[in-house]
Amino acid sequence: MDEDTDNKIGPKKFTRRTMLTTGGSLAAAQIAGRIGVSGLAATLASGTATLAQSTKPNIVFILADDLGWKDVGFHGSDIKTPNIDQLAEKGGRLEQYYAQPMCTPTRAAFMTGRYPFRYGMQTAVIPQGGTYGLALDDYLLPEMLKEAGYATAASGKWHLGHAKTAFWPCQRGFDSFYGALLGEIDHFTHKSANGNADWYRNNEAIEEEGFDNILFATEAVRVINEHDQSKPLFLYLAFTSPHTPFQAPKEFLERNSHIADESRRSYAAMISVMDDGIGRVVEALEMRGMRENTLIVFHSDNGGVVNPFFAGESDVKGKLPADNAPYREGKGTTYEGGTRVVGLINWPGTIEPGAADGMMHVVDMYPTFAALAGAELGKNKPLDGLNMWEMLGQGKPSPRTEIVYNIEPMTAAVRQGDWKLVWKVALPPKTELFDLSKDRSETTNLADQNPEMVQKLQARVIELASQMSPPLIMQDAVRLLLHSDTVLPEAAEMFNVGD
Repeated sequence: MDEDTDNKIGPKKFTRRTMLTTGGSLAAAQIAGRIGVSGLAATLASGTATLAQSTKPNIVFILADDLGWKDVGFHGSDIKTPNIDQLAEKGGRLEQYYAQPMCTPTRAAFMTGRYPFRYGMQTAVIPQGGTYGLALDDYLLPEMLKEAGYATAASGKWHLGHAKTAFWPCQRGFDSFYGALLGEIDHFTHKSANGNADWYRNNEAIEEEGFDNILFATEAVRVINEHDQSKPLFLYLAFTSPHTPFQAPKEFLERNSHIADESRRSYAAMISVMDDGIGRVVEALEMRGMRENTLIVFHSDNGGVVNPFFAGESDVKGKLPADNAPYREGKGTTYEGGTRVVGLINWPGTIEPGAADGMMHVVDMYPTFAALAGAELGKNKPLDGLNMWEMLGQGKPSPRTEIVYNIEPMTAAVRQGDWKLVWKVALPPKTELFDLSKDRSETTNLADQNPEMVQKLQARVIELASQMSPPLIMQDAVRLLLHSDTVLPEAAEMFNVGD
């Protein structure tokens, strides 16, 4: 993308052209007008050459882990999230933003711009014993942005393959990686459920103390502070908050002492840690003079977990604390509570404050970021995502008319317009049809009253299923079962049973 086009994408930017056609003092005045005198002083003091900033926007993509729809302040929660709320207040609230029902599939959809059913990652998450990862022949978003001139960094949770180093972040387009490869760790010890450490810098296992989500944000701040602004930055910050186990430092538990339920207090404290971290990231961008040219996206990877079956490998007791109201159910399901997630987008001077209420899916981030970055599409496989910039940056209607929630061998869900089909073909079969314009909580099944709509949406599911790759987790499960060791009683039991 040429420089003229770049200049039209963002807010009123200070560009190389401005530098060449104005004096140094006028240039400084323009910068100070955007970021304030203190911001200019901080920029100059840090040695950052604001005059050499890339005209392409920086992109900071922040992902929460199992965050409930209602568990942010701007959705009316008792959990205080001032930094997230401020980004929502001054940016676009994505009120019909969809992710996949679980963690790995959402991350795969983001990285590829394609629905996970196309490459076998539609079912569940990659388990600790999983041998597979995100397909190596997919051209991932960080690879594309890196080729477009971006510096790329990842901090936090990966969960897109760990069995081969070829699946790891630094082999998939990131200049640096800091965090965990698996899906669930103890937030203090950084160990997985089987007791093995899961903590890395780039391709090297390391040992560190500290609460993981605080460390993730600290790493993001370090990346920003050390960033060479002659290049644009793509920063992927993937928190493990508020995924199980529900743990938090004492000060954050005390901050949420107004919440009586112990599990919800711990859950809320984890959200507070994440919110503080986001505030630190925004502050770092401001101190470097980068904030005005930075697009920030925040959303959850799926709905909050309300069913213990989907809570992970940690021991959870009692009622799970996430709140997805007013939506039905949560993580692991294709109902709205599992897939319609908290989301916002913020870019000062470019994204108008208010609700961006059109349909959007996480796969749309790939082509949208490509357009903003001036990246060339072509090495990627055919995208399911759509460029949403006209909706996000210009307030136009969403070009998306369909959401594919998921396509699996035994179940599927798809939405066209306001009509949503949830179809389970495993015995006993179940067909549900909802009109989301009148029933966002999915309480009334209209399938019997609307057979033609059911037939239309089922035909679409069958069409998509013909393009489906078998779930990789099922292949791994069969391998493990067929080639696992024989299970026999303990020797003492065999000795005592007699002839």
